[in-house]
Amino acid sequence: MNFSDERNFSSYFIIIAVVVITALVLWSTSLFLQRLKDDERTKIEIWAQSQKALNSEQSDDYLELSILIGSTNRSIPIIITDSKGDFIRDSIGKPDPSYFQNLSETVINNERKLKSYLDKLKSENKPIELDLKGTVQYIYYGHSDILNKLKYYPIAIALILFLLIGVIYFFFTTSKASEQNKLWAGMAKETAHQIGTPLSSLVGWNEILKVENVNPEYIIEIEKDISRLKVITERFSKIGSIPNLEEVDIVQETRDAYTYLQSRSSKLINFSLDLPEKPIYVSLNSQLYSWTIENLVKNAIDAMRGKGDLKIDLTDDAKRVFIHIKDSGKGMPKGKFTKIFEPGYTSKSRGWGLGLSLAKRIIEEYHLGRIKVLRSEIDKGTTFQITLRKSGAKA
Repeated sequence: MNFSDERNFSSYFIIIAVVVITALVLWSTSLFLQRLKDDERTKIEIWAQSQKALNSEQSDDYLELSILIGSTNRSIPIIITDSKGDFIRDSIGKPDPSYFQNLSETVINNERKLKSYLDKLKSENKPIELDLKGTVQYIYYGHSDILNKLKYYPIAIALILFLLIGVIYFFFTTSKASEQNKLWAGMAKETAHQIGTPLSSLVGWNEILKVENVNPEYIIEIEKDISRLKVITERFSKIGSIPNLEEVDIVQETRDAYTYLQSRSSKLINFSLDLPEKPIYVSLNSQLYSWTIENLVKNAIDAMRGKGDLKIDLTDDAKRVFIHIKDSGKGMPKGKFTKIFEPGYTSKSRGWGLGLSLAKRIIEEYHLGRIKVLRSEIDKGTTFQITLRKSGAKA
């Protein structure tokens, strides 16, 4: 078992343990509440027996029974009704308050509220029958304040424990993402370091070729490739570190990236460019931006299988600038609009699936912009959109 497997096992074990603990706590709480509920019913039954004995002709100790009745229940709301479940009324036809216990004055003095409260008690517990000298009455009772408060306790415990699960999940997810970021950054810097050694040699050999009177056209092309390798090296060296952003004309930067890619792509690709005439300034790292455009264009060319129409256009509003890369390739379903930006995801038989994830990181983390699939249709093509904030524009 490697380190990654051990970490995954640990995270699953912790989450399962939290779920088990949550279930045990909720089960224990449920038992406790049920026991408390049963105890309250027992208290009401004792109260009913006391009431019955108090009204019995055989009662010899009225004072003792009165004390028992009064001390048995001081928190549970009670309404005693007649055999039909209606209020027992006094001589003037109003509900007799002597048949209520532990009710607020607001409820007692308002018959409409009293009726509503009785309906509530009827829904909470099964009534206790009280037979007094041949007259049947019913005792309806509710839950005490402490039981009403405790019934929300399991919900609070569940929320806390599920929040704990969320924190644990977030910790392991961010830990994994951080580890992946460090890995990609380390690979990028190592790649830049490895390219740097032969690049230095190429520069030296190019100087020797100049002395040897080689065809100047060859030397110019070699110098272009050397310059390109330097750009690639600088790009990789910037991954994992905060790049310097400068206020540049993104219209010109987009035109330069387009020109370079058009000159080095298949003639079967019909390039088109639609840019505004005016300059638009944004805070940008030119090398990383051109790398992003390059990744998107190469992705579009792969989607078109090396043949089709590719258009780059740029529009803006008061605060933002929008760059669109549109191809006529195979398209993709909507379910993959976000998945394609995940590290390692690729639909091609070759490649590591890093191009679009790097583009997302460059635009969203380094430039605080946004990159997304604007639209896509199967067999009709895909349009990517990059959104960047103009210089001086507030978020």
